[in-house]
Amino acid sequence: MTDSSLELQESGWEELRREARKIEGDLDVKLSSYAKLGARFTQAGSVESGSPTVGSGRSWKSTEMEIQSLLEKLLDINDSMSRCAASAASTTSVTQKLARHRDILHECTQEFRRIKGNINSMKEHAELLSSVREDISEYKASGSMSPRMQLLRERAAIHGNISHIDDVISQAQATRAVLGTQRSMFGDVQGKVKLLSDKFPIIRGLLGILSISTDEVSLFLDTSSVLFFLLTHLPISFSLKVLSGGAVRETLLFSQL
Repeated sequence: MTDSSLELQESGWEELRREARKIEGDLDVKLSSYAKLGARFTQAGSVESGSPTVGSGRSWKSTEMEIQSLLEKLLDINDSMSRCAASAASTTSVTQKLARHRDILHECTQEFRRIKGNINSMKEHAELLSSVREDISEYKASGSMSPRMQLLRERAAIHGNISHIDDVISQAQATRAVLGTQRSMFGDVQGKVKLLSDKFPIIRGLLGILSISTDEVSLFLDTSSVLFFLLTHLPISFSLKVLSGGAVRETLLFSQL
């Protein structure tokens, strides 16, 4: 066992991880129940009586409070895990695990807010429909439209427009996120193209140097081959080419063996 593992074990890292996984599992179950109870609660609130059952309302609120408590506990545990990782020589594996726990906390928090917002919107819509039904019943009974009913109708129209605007804003935000991703992608491509263009002059320069060196080596080999041929195949006379000042002088030497 390495020193970093011992330090993490002494700091309670594994115990905190076990507790975090347990709370994450509880949150998953509670969020599923919360969504089902919220749907049941809003459906009960849309009946003509205008009031949900007491049991469903209490269960919905108690589940909401339990989820909030679990999220707070998971946040505290993540903070403790961060301190443990900082106090010890954390490895890449520890950093990745810590990041994963933070992602799960963020996802659970976002899911809770989404479900809660949907429930509140559905609850408000159900209460509004119930009020409109009551006013319609009063209007039919009295034979005239009350000012309260007119206001409620206007409120219903405004509520519908707000819901439509929220949908448009959500679509615009999603489109903006997609465009931002594409922009970053194009930026990366542009950077790579610029990097290649910067490297091309260097590559061309290297090829030029290699071609010059190849020409010099070829000239040397050709000259050596000629001299070797003269020395081996012409024992009585041979020709030696001497380069001086760019001119070629031929000197014939004769000797007797």
